[in-house]
Amino acid sequence: MKKDININYEHFKDRNELSEIENRLFEQAIQARENAYAPYSNFFVGCAVLLENGEIYSGNNQENAAFPSGLCAERTALFWIGANFPDQIVKKIFIVGGPKEFSEKNPPIPPCGACRQSIIEYETKQNENIELYFSNLNDEVIKVGSIKDLLPFYFDGTFL
Repeated sequence: MKKDININYEHFKDRNELSEIENRLFEQAIQARENAYAPYSNFFVGCAVLLENGEIYSGNNQENAAFPSGLCAERTALFWIGANFPDQIVKKIFIVGGPKEFSEKNPPIPPCGACRQSIIEYETKQNENIELYFSNLNDEVIKVGSIKDLLPFYFDGTFL
């Protein structure tokens, strides 16, 4: 059986099209990216997360010579928030990533598979979608209303 998959997204060519809060998230994700520890891949990612209470927290990728021991920006931020604010609803996640030596040719960078799975867990836990924005450094932004738009055949606790 073939199933058509339609990805619902918005594509912003210029950050001036974003709201004030989205621009704040973009700026904080860029700042977080600058503090990433990525000596092996030289691929720097920053993430800013907006909670329901209006607070913004950020994370960045942290590499390790033992590669499985590192952690992506999105999971760094989400796991810290989950540990410290377990009852807060995550409203928006903004991700900015790419090689340290950024090029105008770099497209917006979406979350990796492990991060997509972690984000779906938080959406399931809070029973509410999380708006997800991913970008590069030249103001091009992709927005989806839920990680399910990027992971239509997701795995969650209903399979267990």
